[in-house]
Amino acid sequence: MKSVDVLLGLQWGDEGKGKVVDVLTPRYDVITRFQGGPNAGHTLEFNGEKYVLRSIPSGIFQGGKINIIGNGVVLDPILFQQEAEALATSGHDITHQLYISKKAHLILPTHRILDAAYEAAKGSGKIGTTGKGIGPTYTDKVSRNGLRVGDLLHNFEEKYAKAKKRHETILKSLNYPYDIADLEAQWFASLDYLKRFKIIDSEYEINRLLQEDHPVLAEGAQGTLLDVDFGSYPFVTSSNTICAGACTGLGVAPRRIGKVYGIFKAYCTRVGSGPFPTELCDETGKKIRDIGHEYGAVTGRERRCGWIDLVALKYAIMIDGVTDLIMMKSDVLDTFKTIKACVAYRINGKETEIFPFEIDARIEPVYAELPGWLCDMTHIQQESDFPKEFKEYLTFLEGKLGVRIKIVSVGPDRKQTIERYL
Repeated sequence: MKSVDVLLGLQWGDEGKGKVVDVLTPRYDVITRFQGGPNAGHTLEFNGEKYVLRSIPSGIFQGGKINIIGNGVVLDPILFQQEAEALATSGHDITHQLYISKKAHLILPTHRILDAAYEAAKGSGKIGTTGKGIGPTYTDKVSRNGLRVGDLLHNFEEKYAKAKKRHETILKSLNYPYDIADLEAQWFASLDYLKRFKIIDSEYEINRLLQEDHPVLAEGAQGTLLDVDFGSYPFVTSSNTICAGACTGLGVAPRRIGKVYGIFKAYCTRVGSGPFPTELCDETGKKIRDIGHEYGAVTGRERRCGWIDLVALKYAIMIDGVTDLIMMKSDVLDTFKTIKACVAYRINGKETEIFPFEIDARIEPVYAELPGWLCDMTHIQQESDFPKEFKEYLTFLEGKLGVRIKIVSVGPDRKQTIERYL
């Protein structure tokens, strides 16, 4: 019986998971998404084309693979239709490759409006959501008021009316003005499109595929430091982004988990509000942003940039049980004379390597400095051609993190990927 290998972001999201899933897909028969919603933006580039996937698994471009949207995902029918139709226009008809779990929750039109209303009510304490209605959808899921994809087949109009009435009562109490008519009409039309796809009992299907020796890759969204339990709360997402989330988000037992791929950038970024100990609010941070094109794939928002944080990274590796590390965007640091890495935090005069409960302005990062490699790595095709300083940087990171860096990305294209320890 095969295992489910899990691929996760280890930072605050945007680590480059889409590209890596695309690279790894030929080794798997099944690619799944197990949490998150259309706030995820997984970017893939190949053959001179660029694609951004929100809800659809990144294995969709590899012919003959089964792609499953699992029960832990929240799905917006409108955005899903836009995403699927854009793929069809570019020559990728996914109708027969993509399955959707009956137990995945639906993002309703009123969820989007509630998202905006809640953020407005927070004022300066905004979380910085993408406004896609994801938080309110997960809230309804936990409070047992949600609608699921499978409800489309069971008294849906009655269930929808009840949910809408409840949301409108909340919006009235918040005194938030809105007009739902156009959005609701578009949403209902998109439900008909959604029904073209195979809606399945995904937990049974995935376990059947495993039993029949089909290897499965579970694709995470966001990053470990945005996990609702273990991230920088309350500035987190609404789901479990860690490895354990693959079990609950797909319906597989913990003993079915195999490799855990942990993806991180050679530096660090964050979108929206929340603590960021190594953030660089200077020309260095701006340089990283400009070279790395650090803007949200879905929102277009500027990403905050800073040096790599090994305290947070070791914490994520521990929580996720990472077996293989994958480093992205190494080439973004090609022109830096000195590379810094945060190896500890100084809090109230004391150094610690523990990721603290409260992440706030008291944290002062303690840096190690390494020489930059000062050469263009985007054309390198094998590990032996890495510059000496970059090899030393890899050795330094592996020594601090205790896990091997198996894959190094030196550019956005799937071909700009170098495997090590073969």
